[in-house]
Amino acid sequence: MAATGMPAGALHPVVHGVSRRGLRRLLPEGPWQWAAVAVAALVLLPLASLCWTALQGGQEGLWSHVARYVLPGAARNTLALLVGVGALVVAIGTGAAWLVTAFDFPGRRTVAWALLLPLAVPTYIVAFAYLDLLHPLGPVQGLVRDLLGYDSPRDFRLPDIRGLAGCIVLLGFVLYPYVYLTTRAMFMTQAAGLLDAARTLGATPAQVFRRVALPLARPAIAVGTALALMEVLNDIGASEFLGVQTMTVAVYTTWVTRSDLPGAAQIALAMLAIVVALLALERHARRRQRYAAGERPRPMRPRRLRGGAAALALALGLFPVLVGFLLPAGYLAWEAFERVVQHGVSPQLLASAGNTVGVAAAATVVTLAAGLVLGWSMRLAQGRRRTAGALLALRGGSLGYAVPGTVLAIGLLLPLAWFDDAANVVLAAAGMTPKMLLMGSAAALVLAYAVRFMAIAAGGIEAGLARIPPSLDQAAASLGHAPGATLRRIHLPLLRPALAAAALLVFVDAMKELPATLLLRPLNFETLATWLYAEASRGTYEEGAVAALLIVAVGLLPVVLLARTGVRYGRERMS
Repeated sequence: MAATGMPAGALHPVVHGVSRRGLRRLLPEGPWQWAAVAVAALVLLPLASLCWTALQGGQEGLWSHVARYVLPGAARNTLALLVGVGALVVAIGTGAAWLVTAFDFPGRRTVAWALLLPLAVPTYIVAFAYLDLLHPLGPVQGLVRDLLGYDSPRDFRLPDIRGLAGCIVLLGFVLYPYVYLTTRAMFMTQAAGLLDAARTLGATPAQVFRRVALPLARPAIAVGTALALMEVLNDIGASEFLGVQTMTVAVYTTWVTRSDLPGAAQIALAMLAIVVALLALERHARRRQRYAAGERPRPMRPRRLRGGAAALALALGLFPVLVGFLLPAGYLAWEAFERVVQHGVSPQLLASAGNTVGVAAAATVVTLAAGLVLGWSMRLAQGRRRTAGALLALRGGSLGYAVPGTVLAIGLLLPLAWFDDAANVVLAAAGMTPKMLLMGSAAALVLAYAVRFMAIAAGGIEAGLARIPPSLDQAAASLGHAPGATLRRIHLPLLRPALAAAALLVFVDAMKELPATLLLRPLNFETLATWLYAEASRGTYEEGAVAALLIVAVGLLPVVLLARTGVRYGRERMS
């Protein structure tokens, strides 16, 4: 210090490379930002709890058995499933997106929105339907034997769908819309001039696709593939129904069957590492992608197909829809109709439907409220030019969607138990009977759903707020309105479309969620998803068909919304 000839107070206020002004920008300012920090902390709590639980060490005998005999096989199956499904969704999703964007044929508009329909069917429902549909005594194999002149499954039977290959095919045909959505949007925004230039240089249609359109679409393909693979990691029903021991199944069996929570947490951490690797790979794939925004480019005009080429294009476009939606949904509808006509609807199934709607509705309200806190705090921070802390809270609050439901549930078990223990101390001091307030009620499910789907609500609300001009905030502030009053009287009415869309997506995803529900539901509490899981485990497919059909019917709602948005966007691009 003395060698510089400067007093200590004259030094630039930098601590370890971070200025005091930068530190102040990270600190919350006002009640809204503090509330956003609390929401983000709630989302990050399960991850911290997961690490703490994993450090406790599993039961020595059980964990050594799992580490030696269960985990290696589960890890190999999981990686093989990720590679296989990833290749399949890229091939189907990218090919379908190019087909409906670059070519015009009769039925193209119908095919364009129908390719979204598999999004309405959860993976475990598709596996449930095909297990019965392709059973040796099922309708498909029975029809094949009749056509070939065989009388018994002992004489002829198709290969069993159970296994890794069958799981890859089914998951690929259900999850390809993630790649289709992002890639088609990229193809629709590509300037026709680039493709025309390639054609004038002598490139064939295949070369135009391979050397121009496909490289430009790599970021969109990477994003869609990462989303699809995270759904693969979140799956538990399809893998277990098809006899594939994945890491998700290993987490569930280690906790539920072997009662080894630290061991399950350690496997869950390994799954979380795979999720981080997927996100890093997606970022790496588009690290050098830069786009210049000039004049609005002329969209690509599809090439008209006629005759046999048009018929082939229509067949290729409808084939993924047939496998991923029409066959399983149609079969479930037929089985459900026969079940209801012959035996009616059981009271237990009606109770499960009521539980599902009630928990999903409560989770939707909580998630929207928390997402509104995150979005509004970001809006206020942008107005004050202190966005660093609010941005960290928003990103932290959105991490739950990247965490598989099984991993999230394992991470929530310990905080829920801590809360119940602390509450019971207070109840005992007050002379009241101790209870399991969270673990013994549906509140645990509501909390898990809110953490898991916070990104949907926060992202939708943030996008809705971005469409509202900042001048309205400034006008309200000049009239003396506090931020809460501004939100209530000005922004909430304008946010109704965004809130409705986010509520719909959260509600449907909460109704379909299976892994977290299996681990956190209270005793004697069934949802439609767990009802279906139980019926499939017992092999009573007729009972589960009604529950599966109800989930598919509700899942169609956001798909219709996406289809309408895509049709409207396509018309705008062509105008």
